[in-house]
Amino acid sequence: MKVIILAGGFGTRLSEYTDTIPKPMVPIGGKPILEHIINIYLKYGYNDFIIALGYKGKKIREYFKKKKFKDLSINLVDTGANTLTGGRVKRLKRYINNETFLLTYGDGVSDINIKKLVKFHNKYKKMVTITAVRPPARFGAMMLRKNNVVKFREKTQLGESWVNGGFFVMEPEFLKLIKNDRTALEREPLEKATKKKQVQAYKHKGFWQCMDHKIDKDILDQMCKNKVPIWLK
Repeated sequence: MKVIILAGGFGTRLSEYTDTIPKPMVPIGGKPILEHIINIYLKYGYNDFIIALGYKGKKIREYFKKKKFKDLSINLVDTGANTLTGGRVKRLKRYINNETFLLTYGDGVSDINIKKLVKFHNKYKKMVTITAVRPPARFGAMMLRKNNVVKFREKTQLGESWVNGGFFVMEPEFLKLIKNDRTALEREPLEKATKKKQVQAYKHKGFWQCMDHKIDKDILDQMCKNKVPIWLK
């Protein structure tokens, strides 16, 4: 089963790094986050990768030209600098070969069990399986009675809300819902699939962290000080 990694966005919220390199090449623990993501899939035996390049894609090509991985295939495909996420997937149609595929973004890590995710997808037989996560809140919570603090709770998960964790399993017919390069994966295509009752949520209650801001990178860097980060244990 092929693994598509979307690695073409501008990463403007990490501009202190992404002025010179694409977001997936921003290092955590001394390695690009892209390499960490690849290792998550390798851990479960998925070794056939398609990386959708865009902004500063040449930097990713240069990295993989120098870095040699054993027992895996990496196909680097230019999908356009300004193409949106859905459009990037659409451009990869001929590489997917009309087969079920895995998809993720190039800026998040998790201790998700990919084999269990695929098993879940095969059980429910929907067009899309999306991983739902509950990320930690950025702030602690206080309960007030008038001006008195009656309860204080340190950072926890975000209530009962679930968000898109970015680890997908998809059927090739999903590509028919994507119009063109200006289509965002998270908008019209997924909205249409949802209306058709073709999206199933796989709830992951373990570790998950995206890298949207410098504070996220700092958290991941700190976690990499352990010999093996939690997402690779």
